[in-house]
Amino acid sequence: METMKEKTRSMLLACGKTVYEKLNLIDIIERLGIAYHFEKQIDNMLYHIHNADPDFEGHEYNDLYICALQFRMLRQHGYNISPGVFRKFQYGNGQFKRSLSTDVLGMVCLYEASHVRTHGEYILDEALAFTTTHLQSTVQHLKSALKKQVTHALEQSLQKGIPRAEIRYYISNYDEGESKNDVLLRFAKLDFNLLQMLYKNELGEISRWWKDLNFMTTLPYAKDRIIECHFWTVGVYFEPQYSQARIMLAKTIAMISIVYDTFNASDILKELDIYTDAIQRWDINQIDELPNYMKLSYKALLDLYEDYEKELAKDGRSSVVHYAKERMKEVVRSYYVEKIWFIKGYMPHVSQYLNNALATSTYYLLATTSCLGMKSAIEEDFEWLSKNPKFLETNATLCRVVDDIASYEVEKGRGQIATRIECYMRDYGVLTEELMDKFQEMIEIAWKDVNKGILKPTHVPMEILNRILNLARVIDVTYKHNQNAKSF
Repeated sequence: METMKEKTRSMLLACGKTVYEKLNLIDIIERLGIAYHFEKQIDNMLYHIHNADPDFEGHEYNDLYICALQFRMLRQHGYNISPGVFRKFQYGNGQFKRSLSTDVLGMVCLYEASHVRTHGEYILDEALAFTTTHLQSTVQHLKSALKKQVTHALEQSLQKGIPRAEIRYYISNYDEGESKNDVLLRFAKLDFNLLQMLYKNELGEISRWWKDLNFMTTLPYAKDRIIECHFWTVGVYFEPQYSQARIMLAKTIAMISIVYDTFNASDILKELDIYTDAIQRWDINQIDELPNYMKLSYKALLDLYEDYEKELAKDGRSSVVHYAKERMKEVVRSYYVEKIWFIKGYMPHVSQYLNNALATSTYYLLATTSCLGMKSAIEEDFEWLSKNPKFLETNATLCRVVDDIASYEVEKGRGQIATRIECYMRDYGVLTEELMDKFQEMIEIAWKDVNKGILKPTHVPMEILNRILNLARVIDVTYKHNQNAKSF
């Protein structure tokens, strides 16, 4: 492992003078999932590449592949590069030159670059339409390896994909390529497998905790979703240094699922009122007020956060658990409001629904909790998150819309009328098909806001922003095709 790591480090240090050689190597290393070993070196290389020619005026940028690759990579690392660098590939009327369509790899790069666009970047809107149209029309005529690459890109853009899933795909695809570097490939496979072993150990620890709670026996409505919960956490951060963070986040996802199912299991408003109030008070002495079946989840919830405090106290960080508790209380309040609507058969106005729905998405809770086990996350980061900054709200909105689309039929089937879709159709007099188009437009708008939120300058560490972004990626990919349409 260390030998291959040092060989890879040497490749980065000895990388050729051309921009293409540097970018291509960094891109391969990142997509193979081993870039976390060389973060400082890669950041330094990209910094110098950017400063050497920030406007892409060198002759090498006449190559669509190089220009688009550098644009995407710098944008994903926070550099606010102007999309005007692509004007050289357009006619005077703003349309992209048709001759570009023969450069399939360049077109794929431009397609991927268009997915990091922000508001008002019409050249990238045009680039997405142009590349999508031409790649869709040519994919059937490509050779197998290239066909596979193009098909995957059209199904899942890199910017919106779950990093760990994209790494798994890329390792397989890179292995089939003729120009593969055996050292990088062996390193990536070994690293991938070692991490899989770490995940297996984490899953074992989480499963033992879950088994000890005995919910599957004592709560007839409980569902065992531990594997799914851990999958989500690997999507948020796959690197080994986040092991503690993954375990904490997975346990929280499992616990909020139990709380959600507890609300669904009861239509007795008085019971839910007591349950909600007890969680707001966060006092074990409140447990005697609860029905027996609610006592189990209540005690487990308080015990879990007490465990978090004990664990983080070892690093002097126990105070930040307070922020996660407040988010949990917020979710429970929103579940209570939603349940009142359901019991009374009340359909709120869209604005009223949205005020409650961002909390029921659990995104605020999970984004905050995702930082608990990160030793680098300090009080100021949690304070920033607690104020619902635009970047957090944008990601929550994105996930809320995706969830609303995916869960609509399920919620409709169990008699839920207070859904976003039903509220919109009533308030605006639109049909379902028209509304779905509108929601897809909302998703694209939200992604532009998300992309803008990671650009420098920002006082929030990229490490924190990436957790928020990755959580949105997990939700977007999981629900994109209405698969596993399940809200917490």
